[in-house]
Amino acid sequence: MLHPSFVTVDDIKEVKAPIAVLGAEIDKMSPPELVKQFEEVLSAKPEVDSHVKIFPGVAHGWTVRYNEEDEAAVKSAEEAHQDMIGWFTKHVK
Repeated sequence: MLHPSFVTVDDIKEVKAPIAVLGAEIDKMSPPELVKQFEEVLSAKPEVDSHVKIFPGVAHGWTVRYNEEDEAAVKSAEEAHQDMIGWFTKHVK
């Protein structure tokens, strides 16, 4: 789930399939504190393969709306893209 806006902890408690949550450090819709709660819930569910990561220094939408002149922004977006490709390669057959 690359766009965790409007997702609640209760939603995450119901997850039964593999999931990836990539969050931004600067995000009013899904603040890092909430994404960390998602991680705690998922960590308590060993039957669900999960990957939760918060990208430092980036804001909501960083994977698609970034300044191509900003090396750090490009690196964060590319890292998120690779994380998702890895997740799809592992879980979607």
